[in-house]
Formats: sequence, structure tokens, C-alpha cells
Amino acid sequence: MITARSLVKHYGDFPALDGVTFDLDDARILGVIGHNGAGKTTLLKIMAGLTAPTAGSLVIDGIDVVARPLDLKQNLGYLPEESRLYETMTVDGYLAFFGEIYGMSRAAIRTRRDDLLAGLALEPDGKKIGELSKGMKRKVAIARSLMHDPGLLVYDEPTSGLDPMTSRSVLDYVKGLREGGKTVIFSAHNLFQVEEACDLVLILRRGRVVAKGTMPELREIFGSITYQISFRIPDPAAFTTSVEYSVRDGRYLAEACSVEELNRTTATLAADGAGIDRIESHYPTLEEMLLKIGR
Repeated sequence: MITARSLVKHYGDFPALDGVTFDLDDARILGVIGHNGAGKTTLLKIMAGLTAPTAGSLVIDGIDVVARPLDLKQNLGYLPEESRLYETMTVDGYLAFFGEIYGMSRAAIRTRRDDLLAGLALEPDGKKIGELSKGMKRKVAIARSLMHDPGLLVYDEPTSGLDPMTSRSVLDYVKGLREGGKTVIFSAHNLFQVEEACDLVLILRRGRVVAKGTMPELREIFGSITYQISFRIPDPAAFTTSVEYSVRDGRYLAEACSVEELNRTTATLAADGAGIDRIESHYPTLEEMLLKIGR
């Protein structure tokens, strides 16, 4: 259980965070999004115990992170946006090194390492980390964050810079961690991934929480369902109608904000000689929400 109350972080006179408050239950995924400079990385660093807030409180699994940041480490896995790895070490040696730091036995290290490599589809074949692709290096960093089997994971841009297939593999793995009882907090510029993976989304703007909730809750905040009507007309030069519409890539499109408006619009178009091809429902995306919020 995570309880954050009125978190503030100043860098000099600059308020990176300005009163951030939220709760998160166990075994859930929280997405933290916002424009550049919104405070995402600062919040994640505070949650990882890497930087102290200027004011406010943060309690994770009964641990006061502000007062006792070191007590959190045993149950925390942290993945920064840019992972600095020991590139002259082999993958096996690197993971074993971090297992030893956490006091794991050799047998436990071997078992945990083999499980993680299999789960992440990593086959290093004795290579040094510096010889691996960027996607494989990212998977090694994820494996490192999980060696001691922590319950809380704080991931900053876990799929940053990866090709689509590797990105999908990593995202699916992160989603599976929740099924294994872990709590995950992550930020991502890929908002489609956040929509797909997260149970709860926190939207920051200039260090403040401007919205938080599940995707259905956020859609209610930023506008509910709309309907897009695709239609055809036999003679564009002679077509007249009272319905507002647009033309995109040769397609004639109109929109409605309710079922009642949808019925009126389709009836009017049909009476004016148009043929209805398709009606699609549309919910506001996280990208559209950020555009409404602005910088």
C-alpha cells in the first residue's frame, strides 16, 4: 500500500513537485504521465528513496520513506531511464554480483537468475554486457531490478528507445509482474502502453496532479464517448447538408456526442442523399487528455 500526501520538491526556487497526493493498493500498476518537466522523474526518485522531498509524507508498506529511506531498499526494484551497466561483465556475473549485494546464497542466485533470463527471453550465451543489443541490455537491467524479488518496482521509461517487438515483450513482462503480486509504478512517453497496462493513471502538470483515476474515470473527466460517422455521397459538387462534416483522405466524416445526436445526424445525412458506411465509437485517449491540459 502506498500513501503519498502533499509531496513537495524544490530545486532552488523551482517547484518540481507541488503538493502531490495519491494512494495505490498492492499488486497494481500506476502510470505517471505528463509533459516534459511535469515532475515525473522527480516523483519516481522520491518513491525509490533516491531523493528526499522538501515537504510532505510518503509511506510504502508501512515504511516512512522520508524518515527511513534505506529500509525500503530490500523490497524495492528501481529502473532508471538510462541504465548504466557494467559492460565488461558477463550477464551471469553481473546478476550474481547484485544477488550477492542483497545477501542471496549462491544456490538462490542461480535459481533466480535462470528464472529471470527465461522469463525475459534472454539468451546471453556468455557475452559481455557491452556486446549486447540495446533491447537485451534493457532486459538485463530489468532482471537486475528483480534479482532480490522485491514487491515494489519503480520503472522510469522501461521501453525507452526499444524496437516495437522488444518493447512489446518488455511491456508484457511488466504486466505479468502484477499477476505475480508485485506493485509497479512507471512513467512512459508511449501513452498507448500506459492505457493498456495501468490500473491507475496519475497526470502531472508543472508538479501538480491535474487528474488521477482509472481509464474509465479519466474518460469521464475529459469527455465521454463520441461517435464518428463515415459516409459517401454520389455527387460531391452538388451535395448540400446542414450537418457539419470534414473530408480526410477522401473520406467524408461527421461526429456526434450522444446517441440522440447520432440518430439525428445519420437521419439528416440519409435524407440529403448520403450513404452511411460506418459508425465508430471513440473515447478520449491519454494523448488527447494531455493536449487538453496543455503545458
